[in-house]
Amino acid sequence: MDPTIEERQVLTADGQTIVARFHSPPTAPKAAVLIAPAMGVPQRFYDPLARWLAARDMAVATFDYRGMGLSRPPRLRGFETTILDWAQYDAAAMIEELTYRAPEVPLHWLGHSLGGQIPPLVPGHERLERIVTVAAGSGYWRENAPALKRRVWLLWYGAAPLLTPLLGYFPGRRLNMVGDLPKGVIRQWRRWCLNPEYAVGAEPGVRERFAAVRTPVVSLSFTDDDFMSARNTESLHGFYANAPCTRLRIRPEEAGLTRIGHFGFFRAEHEQTLWQRYLLPALEGRAPEPVTA
Repeated sequence: MDPTIEERQVLTADGQTIVARFHSPPTAPKAAVLIAPAMGVPQRFYDPLARWLAARDMAVATFDYRGMGLSRPPRLRGFETTILDWAQYDAAAMIEELTYRAPEVPLHWLGHSLGGQIPPLVPGHERLERIVTVAAGSGYWRENAPALKRRVWLLWYGAAPLLTPLLGYFPGRRLNMVGDLPKGVIRQWRRWCLNPEYAVGAEPGVRERFAAVRTPVVSLSFTDDDFMSARNTESLHGFYANAPCTRLRIRPEEAGLTRIGHFGFFRAEHEQTLWQRYLLPALEGRAPEPVTA
């Protein structure tokens, strides 16, 4: 039997609805995995990985933050939300729903980029058995990879502050920058990215939330990631002052690849090279699998 997929709306604590997909294994699950998306990335991008994990007896959920993907309203202009809403309501609702669907099994968080930045801000994160971040870092623009600095300077000092008030949202899709974003999201994200300590420096109480996390954290990052430099990654995970934190900085050639970048980890062709070797051990709390000839 193959895994099954159910798409449905999930109600959040503040009365909003988001759209989620639940990938159920053919037998009773041995674990549950919540995949939290990157900024501007629709949940369908993670379908190949979700199916692969479900085929390995895990209950897997993906979702779109409010205002994004399948959770986007007919008009984004004037739509009110923030990244904190995404964490405090949307992601929290997903933890509740997945716990209900797969009770009494370990619950893991798999966060891509932004999805790897927000776990301490999510109510209920204490239930997590393990947090795995992929291509996640602080986002502070001066520490971005050199290839990205000119582009983010144009984003934060040109496109975002000029176009967002004019249009009522950020038209990133037309600009080939991140994607369309609600105005509250782009404004908050800009404030974070201009702060040397990112969200920890920009939002009251966030430093304490990171320090309160005790869940083991595994960071998977890549030397050829044009978005997240080694310094970005070190900065973010350094805020987990009291959590066991393992950081793996992976070179593509270690996995027999020429390119991984910021998005490549989630592509189906990396089932053996990246998912089997790095992700499964990270979820199971063991060392990466050795290279085989």
